Amino acid sequence: MGSLLSLTLIILSWLSTEAEAEGIRSARLLDLLIRDYIVKSYSSGRHFRTGIVQTVNLPANFSGIKVDTARFRCGSLHRYGAQVKEFYLERGVIVQPCAERVMVVSQNLGSNWSSMYYANYDLSGYQLVSPVLGLLAYNAGTDVSFGSPFEIGILARENPIKINFSNVTIASDTRGIRPLCASFEGDGKVTLRNQVSPHVCVASGHGHFGLVIELPPPVPVRKKISRWKLAVGSSIGAALGAFLLGLLLVSMVVKVKKKARMEELERRAYEEEALQVSMVGHVRAPIASCTRTTPTIEQQYTPYPF
Repeated sequence: MGSLLSLTLIILSWLSTEAEAEGIRSARLLDLLIRDYIVKSYSSGRHFRTGIVQTVNLPANFSGIKVDTARFRCGSLHRYGAQVKEFYLERGVIVQPCAERVMVVSQNLGSNWSSMYYANYDLSGYQLVSPVLGLLAYNAGTDVSFGSPFEIGILARENPIKINFSNVTIASDTRGIRPLCASFEGDGKVTLRNQVSPHVCVASGHGHFGLVIELPPPVPVRKKISRWKLAVGSSIGAALGAFLLGLLLVSMVVKVKKKARMEELERRAYEEEALQVSMVGHVRAPIASCTRTTPTIEQQYTPYPF
């Protein structure tokens, strides 16, 4: 009976994990689930020595994700720094807030889970060429299984944190382009920087990071036009051109005739003004103005002698 109950619990736990993994659409939710599995690993009785990096085995539904963690005293981490897989924390790193111990988590999301960042961040025009690597930190007291550990910040004010991508898989299709360092901020923004050396990036704090290259502009695709469409289009274009040319010629002829008619009317008007013309029956004939001599009356009368 006891074995049946245990088997039932295992099956229910597996189904819950299956449904949980299938429903992940948020990078933030993925971080929280990974944190919970780390806490379960700490509470399972395994002995985690301070300062020793340990690998955390995730369920099969999260295949492709590699997680490593280590516990540090906040003071020791500040004085000596540490290396957790691909992340190099130099001396002077600050953990805020931290009472005693901190749990540093390194994530390698692999190629499949890294694609989630295309949905959560605007990467238009760029392509990821490396897995997304995450560096997170949580409070870790004497009993981390007591309650849910909250996330704390890692700040590198003096010496930046180095991220080495040399040991992770990088896409070969980079076309000789040197990738840029992408920092995925918590507010959904992406910050791009140049590498400090081949496959090495730097950061001023915790977060998620990757290598990206800029995609070339898309080449316009020219559509092939069939011969009959080309012939029909050419015929229509030629007919339309001939029609427009005909209209232009007609308008020019009309304009020339109108100009000649106007010149003829102006000439006739000038002639009629110089020589008066009147209608004699149905014929227009020039006429001369009549000039009469005004008679003069003699003032002195001399009778004719008889």
